[in-house]
Amino acid sequence: MKTSEMEKNVIVKNNINSTVASVDEIIIRAKNIRKNIINTNVHAGQGHTASDLSEADILAALYFRILKIDKDDLLNPDRDRLILSKGHGVCGLYCTLVEAGIIDRSLLNTYLQFDSCLPGHPVRQKTPGVELNTGALGHGMAVGVGLALSSKKSNRNFRVFVVTGDGELQEGSNWEAAMSASQFKLDNLFVIVDRNHLQLADRTENIIDLEPLDKKFEAFGFDVQVTDGNDVKQLIDTIENINDKNGKPHVVLAQTIKGKGISFIENKPIWHHKIPVGDEITKAIIELE
Repeated sequence: MKTSEMEKNVIVKNNINSTVASVDEIIIRAKNIRKNIINTNVHAGQGHTASDLSEADILAALYFRILKIDKDDLLNPDRDRLILSKGHGVCGLYCTLVEAGIIDRSLLNTYLQFDSCLPGHPVRQKTPGVELNTGALGHGMAVGVGLALSSKKSNRNFRVFVVTGDGELQEGSNWEAAMSASQFKLDNLFVIVDRNHLQLADRTENIIDLEPLDKKFEAFGFDVQVTDGNDVKQLIDTIENINDKNGKPHVVLAQTIKGKGISFIENKPIWHHKIPVGDEITKAIIELE
């Protein structure tokens, strides 16, 4: 997965026509995604603002650098698969799909409306670019294991990326999936944990202590990387330098800040399911400029 220095500084095409953007461009893309998250949630009158903001850098890095996908051929059998297991963060995914040119920007105005193609959780049958219906937490990694195994069994080379929340790891199904991933030596599986230390009502450690999370994944046979999930360069360097031929599934513990980018939202549990109102809207957009 290593990328040359020349490729890191220019926009190139990989083997199925996905762009590989520079770090500077991805940072700009992530900022645009965050602005659209605020505007989209405000227009809808609801949403998971802090969760959407937390994952923006991760999704931007994946869609504009890491994933092998072609927006003009979304069902290419050799495409990489991205599963947003933390389905409540779907507005962040929609805004990323808009930024990537996969869905039209005007659709953001329909978010959460009746019969919209942008429902409150990812639905494959409704939205181009969505690989799996998620929202019931704990399912993404299990399906990701199945997809990664199918890639191996069918002699294809596609990779599977699963973005999970950290509170979601309290679901036991994740650890059953982890055992299977290790058993089948799925080195084409990449689990990225949005490790923002907050969940619906409190800090994760006040609900169920996850630490030492790296040691737990190691015990399940994973190749473990810990990185700053809001530092685009560090995140990309971490993923691109993973040895994906070592016979081990991979997990990236991406240390993030929930609500990243907006000071009055960052690290506050109340913003899990809250949107800016009044002067907060203007203040949020100004901070993102």
